Amino acid sequence: MVEVSRKYVFDFDSTLTRVEALDVLAEMTLEGRSNKDEVIKEIQKITNLGIDGDISFTESLERRIKLLNAKKEDLDGLVDNLRNKISKSIAANKDFFEKYADDIYVISCGFKEFIDPIVKEYNIPSDRVYANTFKFDEEGNIIGFDEKNVLSQHNGKIDCLKQMNLDGEVQVIGDGYSDYVMREAGIAHKFFAYTENVHREKAASNADYVTPSLDEFLFVNKLPRNISYPKNRIKVLLLENVHTAAFDNLSEDGFSVELIKNSLSEEELIEKIKGVHVLGIRSKTQVTETVLAAADKLLVVGAFCIGTTQIDLESAKKKGVVVFNAPYSNTRSVVELAIGEIIMLMRSVFDRSREIHSGQWQKTAAGSREVRGKNLGIVGYGNIGKQLSVLAEAMGMRVYYYDVDDKLALGNAVKCSTLEDLLNVSDVVTLHIDDNKANKNFIGEREIKQMKKGAMLINLSRGFVVDIDALAEGLKDGHIGGAAVDVYPDEPASNGDFQTKLQGFANVILTPHVGGSTEEAQRDIADFVPNKIMDYINSGNTVDAVNFPNIRLPKQNKSHRFLHIHKNVPGIMAKINKVLAEYELNINSQYLSTDNEVGYVITDLDKEYNKEVLKALKKVENTIKFRVLY
Repeated sequence: MVEVSRKYVFDFDSTLTRVEALDVLAEMTLEGRSNKDEVIKEIQKITNLGIDGDISFTESLERRIKLLNAKKEDLDGLVDNLRNKISKSIAANKDFFEKYADDIYVISCGFKEFIDPIVKEYNIPSDRVYANTFKFDEEGNIIGFDEKNVLSQHNGKIDCLKQMNLDGEVQVIGDGYSDYVMREAGIAHKFFAYTENVHREKAASNADYVTPSLDEFLFVNKLPRNISYPKNRIKVLLLENVHTAAFDNLSEDGFSVELIKNSLSEEELIEKIKGVHVLGIRSKTQVTETVLAAADKLLVVGAFCIGTTQIDLESAKKKGVVVFNAPYSNTRSVVELAIGEIIMLMRSVFDRSREIHSGQWQKTAAGSREVRGKNLGIVGYGNIGKQLSVLAEAMGMRVYYYDVDDKLALGNAVKCSTLEDLLNVSDVVTLHIDDNKANKNFIGEREIKQMKKGAMLINLSRGFVVDIDALAEGLKDGHIGGAAVDVYPDEPASNGDFQTKLQGFANVILTPHVGGSTEEAQRDIADFVPNKIMDYINSGNTVDAVNFPNIRLPKQNKSHRFLHIHKNVPGIMAKINKVLAEYELNINSQYLSTDNEVGYVITDLDKEYNKEVLKALKKVENTIKFRVLY
């Protein structure tokens, strides 16, 4: 098979660089002028009109130069500025420009004075740069451009490319309609709309390919690239209205992200998850074994919350799907709500507020008590429980705690040997236990009767840990003096009507699962979980994964990384290493982490190797997933 010779023609502004150079020059030369913002806005408007073909390029150029007020001496500063504004994926793939230098050209309606020194650093010589040139007066002012240059004329790129008479398949890579016209005229074979920096619909809608980065362009053409797989091909689905910062973080890293405000039913998710690599959810979406079976490309699930009972962790593990959650990001929010509710309950604030709202003035100290000197019982002494312990003690409360695990007390907190001991002594009992199914009805009729008469109960943990019928009975007979409940055994999938037996009781605070729902917590979660997802996708790290062997990997150093997930059965590592040996791979380092069911081995090796080894590793018996990173 004869390999087709290709020539690659790049635009400069908003393609090789992230900016339009004349806009940057305007920012520099208009500094200090009172009408700077107005003039720059006008220049940008004229630029876009020319790029989209709505006015002739000659007119666009003339009008912008008149507004610039620039000098020859400004161009050195412009070049320095542009060096720091190279497109991210262009800079990352500098090796491509060096290796294929003989086949790369620049055709730009910009100016050689600032293009040449920039592309020279990418091994593109001046004689393969086709662009305009400035005209200067005797004092060095920029007064115009060479009108004889075809690139100063309307559709000048067509004439320029014709005159070049390039052999082989000609591919044009650019952001504007003025780049597409070379394809439309039939002198270029393919047009790639480059959208890394700006998406121009007129160009994208006419393109053979839309390429959000140079990585995509190189992947389509099967050319050497800096990363193994273009990130824009990695589909991320975010459900349940997760904070928009999560969308921004993942999009900024190059992934294709879809954000849906509501949760999806199992049937809807089965259909939607096909082709998805990353799934982000909160507490309502159920990731069942059936859903996972339909997830043909799923690599990772991010729970933008603490709990993970909505995810079938074992089934996910068996499919090689890593799960991350946010165990720390909203702890402060929950703790602050608990503190507030302790005070509100002890002071009967909600009763007094309700009276005022109904037009009654009932000033009384009856049933209103300070929290200072009272006993707080914390059930579950984890991240939330410990923070609450410190803040409650700072307010003068005596803190008691109970946990099934051996936890070191903070401050003067006292550990209780049994739950009954804690319930017997506490004026307020607050629950902060995990979502283990064994905790269902952890607080039931028996435990409520063990509490002090008139004690308060707060549940900000899981809805199923409290028997609601028993709590309602305790409130009705007066044994429980008040309660604050944020979570319920059955919660609706979306906002709307809701009924609970706890409605209508005095001194009962009911909230709709908002313990961790503060702007700060949701923003922190939207940073924490995407960072874990990106770290796994980009490097293979599984630190803080809830269902998978945890391993912290060093940064890759000019190597390829093989990630092999397999069933943890005897002899599988020998089989993997046998394949590596048969293909004579030079291994730089190897890392292994296992649990009872799966093993995760990572091998870093030299870039040069027989690619047939990839097929061989995928065929190793008991392999679950295999991928390559570089």
